[in-house]
Parts: sequence; C-alpha cells; structure tokens
Amino acid sequence: MNDLDVRVAPARSGALRRAAPALLGYAAVRALGLVVLAVWSGARGKDAYTLLTARWDALWYTRVAELGYGYEVRLPNGDVHSNLAFFPLLPWLERLVAAVSPLSYADGGFVVAVLASLAAAWGIFAVADHVYGRRAGVCAVLLWAVLPVGIVQSMAYSESLFTALAAWSLYAVLTGRWVTAGVLAGLAGLTRPVGLAVVAAVWAAGIAAFLRERPRDRTRDRARDLTRDRTPFARHRSTAPADGARPGGHSGAPAPDRRAPALEGARSAPHLPDVRLRRILGMLLAPLGAAGYVLWVGHRTGHGPLGYLDVQAGWRNGFDGGYAFARFVAAKFTSFPSALAGLGLLIGVGLLLRLYVVCVRQRQPLPLLVYAGVVTALALCASSYFGSKPRLLLPAFPLLLPLALALARLRTRRSALVVGAVAAASAVYGAFWLNGSGPP
Repeated sequence: MNDLDVRVAPARSGALRRAAPALLGYAAVRALGLVVLAVWSGARGKDAYTLLTARWDALWYTRVAELGYGYEVRLPNGDVHSNLAFFPLLPWLERLVAAVSPLSYADGGFVVAVLASLAAAWGIFAVADHVYGRRAGVCAVLLWAVLPVGIVQSMAYSESLFTALAAWSLYAVLTGRWVTAGVLAGLAGLTRPVGLAVVAAVWAAGIAAFLRERPRDRTRDRARDLTRDRTPFARHRSTAPADGARPGGHSGAPAPDRRAPALEGARSAPHLPDVRLRRILGMLLAPLGAAGYVLWVGHRTGHGPLGYLDVQAGWRNGFDGGYAFARFVAAKFTSFPSALAGLGLLIGVGLLLRLYVVCVRQRQPLPLLVYAGVVTALALCASSYFGSKPRLLLPAFPLLLPLALALARLRTRRSALVVGAVAAASAVYGAFWLNGSGPP
C-alpha cells in the first residue's frame, strides 16, 4: 500500500461516517415502503417482488438484457413500441449481475436499483452537505426517500441509477473534479434521455469557470508587466516612507506589499493550464454517452441522427413545450369529479415552479440550477405518458433543497415526526399505486 492509498482510505471512511445518518435514515424509509408493499400485495393476492421487477418498463429493460435490441410491439393503431427507446446502461448491468451470479436478469435489475438508490442517497447528501451543511444534507436525503413515488427507487427501473450518476457528477463539478464529472455525465447519458440535463450542468459550470478566469488573467498580466518594468529607483521609492519614518509608518508595523495579490495569482498561473485542460476534457467527455447511443440508434434505424426521435414518436412521446400536457390538464375540468384532479395538477405544477424560483433566490450553485431546470422542463413538456411525470421528476433532487433547509431549522424531534408521518403516507401510497395503475 502506497502513501496515496493510506491518505485516500481514511478520507473515504470519514465521508461514509459523515453520511451514515442520512444513509441509515434512507434505508429505514425504503424498508418501510417495501414492508407495506409486501403486506398490501399479499392481501390482494399479488406478489410484491413481481411488481418491483417484472412489470411495466422493468420488463423492457430485462428483455434488452436478455435478447439485445431489436424487439418491438406493433399496436392496432399503427404505433410501434421499440425497445430502442430504452437506454443501455441498466440492461448492461443486469446482464453483468446475471453473468457473475446465479441471479436472473430481473433479479439483477433489483440488485442494481437497491445499490444505486443507496449511491444516489449518498450523492444527494454529498451535494447538499457541500452547499448547505450536514443537517441539510440528511434532510435532503430523507425528503427524497419519502416522495410519494419513492417506491420507484426500489424498482428495477433506471431512475435510481440515473440519480446516483447525476448527483455524483454534480458533486464532482462543485468540487472541481472535472474529468470525474465528465465520465459520470457520460454514463448518465447512457442511462436515460434526461442525461442531457447532466451534460448541460457540466457545460454551464465549465463555461462559467472560464468566464470567471478572464478578469484574473488580466490582473496577472498587469502584475507581471508591473513587476518586469519596475526600476530600482521605483522599488526604492515604493518602500521608503515619505515622512522620513521607519518603513511601516508611525506605528512601526511592516509596510504592506500591495503587489502580493497580483504576485500570488502570478505564482499560481503555472497550474491553470492543467486545470483548464482537465475542465475541457471533462466537458468533452460529458456528452459522449448520450450522443453515442442516439447516433447508434440513428444508424441502426437508417434514419440518421434523428432516428431516436422517430423511435420515441412510435411511443407517442416527444417534446412539444408542454402543449399536450396543458390540454390534458384542461380536459380534467370538463366534469366535476375530474375537475378536482385538474385543480390538484395545477397546484402541483405551481408548487414545483415555486420551488425552482426559491432555489434561484437562494442562489444555489449554477450547475444545480441548470440540472434541475432541464429535468423539470423535459418532464413537464413531454407530450405523452402524463401519469409518469412524477416519476420523471424524481431525479430533480435540487428542488428539495429549500424544503431540506426549512426542515433542518426545526428541532430534531419535530423534524423526525414530520419525516415519519410523511414516510408512512408515502409507503401506503406506493403500495396502493403499484397494486393499481402503477408507473408506466
């Protein structure tokens, strides 16, 4: 073991200890949800594990892992549902688990989801702890766990895997680990179409960093010129007191070196090319996953770079700026019972947008704002599968940070009561949801 291993191991151990309360709380909430689901499903004569691993999108991912791409379903109305719509990272991991263990592909999807959800919780904690402190980090993780659709975090779906990659990529950006951020963003782009949000966050942060460095470069250049052109007489005059007193004025303190900030920047200049190179490399790596898969789909379908959009159109899915969703909500007001659902949708969207405004006012770091904004826009402006929108918003964890700050300000007992009550309600709703319509 070398010196680097000695230094890194304690750092990782310390980070895990710091995140332990958040991870334990998250595990407890998810365990409660699974227990309630098992009891509810047993009472209805259904198998809870099947609901988690072999229904809806989980079946499509398993089929990709088992048979590869090329499977499609033609509906009577002419629509074509192709498994090319599902990004490959989760099926690859399911295949890997099945290859190295006696588990099935569906079992592998569940194992990946459980481990990825813990990694996502740790990543959310790392981001919130870095920005707002440990207590807010714990609260952010617990809020993410008790979301009404939180049961999806334990399903053989790609939401947990994507959130883990996105959270850790954002943390890498916030801490200046650009290559790591780019690699994780590339993997996120191989997980879900919304990987575009992680790419946008990395690029926004990178461009902002370059723009911030411009004034510093000019300052260093001026300092370098002043240092080069200063004459011996000028140097003597700058240190000699004008009133004949000691160098440092009447107090006898050493005279301040007004060139210190500029010279300090000049001394750090040799390191900047290396930092910039890593930043550029991270920005170049970030879009490779999503771009690679989309281009491969276009080549496979013979429709060029836009082939993936044609695949999504076969599912009646696309991006229309929210027009179809607005019509869906408006249609709810045609009768009294459904009008209540329409009102609930309007309130929900309004609260969501309000949360984003609060995030902006609280001056969240730019990459978090860009990421949450793109995830929210893609979820709300998709033209189909309106019942999936809460699930599509699951990765937008920065929207929870204002609520986490508010929860962190409460006394521990009160915040525990709030989280416990919401966790119980979420567990009941998740069991009801999966035993009913479920997440398409």
